[in-house]
Amino acid sequence: MPISSRLTPLSEQNTTPEQQRVLDAILSGPRGNLDGPFLAWVHSPALADHAQRLGAFCRYGTRLEVRLTELAILTTAAWWRSQAEWQIHEPIARQAGLADAVIEALRQRNVPAFATPEDACVYAIGMALYHTRRVPDELYRQGVTLFGEAGMVELIGVYGYYSLVAMTLNAFAVDRGGDTPLPFAE
Repeated sequence: MPISSRLTPLSEQNTTPEQQRVLDAILSGPRGNLDGPFLAWVHSPALADHAQRLGAFCRYGTRLEVRLTELAILTTAAWWRSQAEWQIHEPIARQAGLADAVIEALRQRNVPAFATPEDACVYAIGMALYHTRRVPDELYRQGVTLFGEAGMVELIGVYGYYSLVAMTLNAFAVDRGGDTPLPFAE
């Protein structure tokens, strides 16, 4: 898929050695491509370097089940109406076991019917953060019971990181191309 953005495209003629170092690190890492925010972040190599390492942890290194991480990512993508974030993560979420009905409810910004207390808790924490900028005590205790304190820290990290991703994709009009319909109305 041809990825584009409103930023100046990088080429051999205008890529700095530092940008090339970051590009090489991203392309040789677990992602293997510049899909998502990296097309924008590489314009600031220091930001790209730090963000891609944090992103690799949030995506591949937390103690959360992949299904729960992807639920948090889709919750974030729907909140920000981030077309590219949704397009990238919707198939991953489906493959990780997130139910079709949950995915569709998230896309429509409806409250899904969850099959597990873990799924419901991840969603409730995200919605609490997005609506009130806080996590109520009872919900916090439930999260700690389900995921442990370290798991809660990592979950909040996932929400924060993917909010940064969504803002980046939206601000720089990152477009994945292709003929797939956009998940959210513009």
